[in-house]
Amino acid sequence: MVFNDFRFRVGLRIALIGLVVSLIVFMLSRPNMVFAAVLTFLILAIQFFELYRFTSQTNRKLTRFLESIKYSDFISGFTSDNQLGQSFKELNEAFNEVLEAFRKARSEKEEHWQYLNTVVQQVRTGILSFDDEGEVQLINANAKKFMGVSTIQNLEELIEINSRLYKAIYDVQPGKSILYKGSSDLLLTIQATEMRLRGDTVKLVTLQNIQTELQRQELDAWQNLTKVLRHEIMNSITPISSLTSTLREILKNDLTKVNEHYELKNEGADDLKEGLDTIESRSKGLIKFIDAYREYTSLPHPSFKTVHLKDLINKVENLMRNEIKKSNIAFTTTLDLDHLTVEADEQMIEQVLINLVKNAIEACQETQQAKIELKSRYVDERVLIEVTDNGPGIIGEALDKVFVPFFSTKKSGSGIGLSLSRQIMQMHNGSLYVNSIPNVKTVFTLRF
Repeated sequence: MVFNDFRFRVGLRIALIGLVVSLIVFMLSRPNMVFAAVLTFLILAIQFFELYRFTSQTNRKLTRFLESIKYSDFISGFTSDNQLGQSFKELNEAFNEVLEAFRKARSEKEEHWQYLNTVVQQVRTGILSFDDEGEVQLINANAKKFMGVSTIQNLEELIEINSRLYKAIYDVQPGKSILYKGSSDLLLTIQATEMRLRGDTVKLVTLQNIQTELQRQELDAWQNLTKVLRHEIMNSITPISSLTSTLREILKNDLTKVNEHYELKNEGADDLKEGLDTIESRSKGLIKFIDAYREYTSLPHPSFKTVHLKDLINKVENLMRNEIKKSNIAFTTTLDLDHLTVEADEQMIEQVLINLVKNAIEACQETQQAKIELKSRYVDERVLIEVTDNGPGIIGEALDKVFVPFFSTKKSGSGIGLSLSRQIMQMHNGSLYVNSIPNVKTVFTLRF
C-alpha cells in the first residue's frame, strides 16, 4: 500500500514539519499566542527527531550489513522492514543476495581447505610451513612423524627435541635441497620454497624419507654389480679350472719316469705349454678386471675451482685433435655463451669429456660422413655440456645399462668408463645421462 511506502512516509513527515513551521510563524505574529508557539516548537523538534530516526534506519541497515561481512556473519537476514515499501524490499533482497554469495564463497573455501588439508595429510611426504617468527602455519602427519612431535605451534619448540633437524630446516635455502641423516631408517631430503601471503613471508618445507628407496636402489645396484662380477670371474675361472684338469691328464698320461728322471713327450710338452700360457693370460685378465674395479671404487675427492668452459672445451679439442684426424671425423665445438663457468675439478671433468669423445670416435668408425659435436649450453639456470655423434647409437634395451659398472657394448671395453664418468658428475652434484636415436644421433649430456 502507498501508506507503507518509505518515500511516502518521509514526504508525509516533511509536509507535517512544513505545516507546523507555518503554524509557529503564524502564532509568533500574534502576541497572545507566543506561549502556544513555544509548545508548537517542541512538537516541531519531536518531528525532526522522528524524521531523523526514521531515515537513519538505512544507515543502521548498511552498518549492520557491513558488520556482517566484517565478522563473517552470513546467517543474519534483512527481512524485518519490508513493510517500508518496495525500495526497502529491493534493498533487503540485494543485501540478502550479497550475504548469500559470501556464505557460499566461504563454504566453498572451507570445502577446498578441507580437501587440500586431507590431501596434505595423506601424502607420504612431510609438509611444513612457517613464518618469519617460526609460527607453524601448516603441518601434516608425516612431518610430525619425522620431527618426532605430536603437536607443534612454533618451530623453535623443535630445538629441545631435535636441534640438528631444526637447524637443517632453517638452513635449507629456497630452491635448494639438503640431506639429513637421522636414525638408521631415516634419511630425509629437505627442500624449501618461499612465498608471500598477506604481506608476510612464509617458508614451505618438504621432508621426504628416501632411506627405503635408497636401500632398494642400492640392492638393485649390488645385484647388477654381482651379476657382472660373477660373469667376468666365471669367464676366467671356468677355463682355468678346465685347463687344470686337462694338464693333470697330460701329466698323468704323457709323463713317464725313466731311471731317476721324468720325461714328457713332445706333444704333451706343447699342450702343457699352451695350457700354462692360457692360464697365465686368463689370470692377467682377471687381475686387470680387479684393478679396474679398484679404480672405480677409489676415486679421489674433487678439488673445486672456477672453470671456464671455453678454455676447457678448447683444451679437450687440442688433446683429441690427432686422434680425430686419424679417424677422418668432422669435429666441431659450439659455445652458446663465451663466459660460462662452473665450479668443478677441471682435470676430472676433462677426463670425462675425453672419455666421451673417445667413445664417440669408436662408435663412428663405420659411419659415413661421421661427425662429432662438443657443445656447451645454458638452459633453465643450469650449465650443460653435450657430446653428440651420428654413429649407430644405443638400442633402447642397453640405454639403462650403459652406466652399470663393467657393462660394455664394445668387445674390448672394460665397462667402467661411463660408470666412472657418472660417478664423477655425481661427486660434482651434477648428472650424466644419454639420449640416443639409433643411426641418427647419440647425445651424452653433463648437467651441472
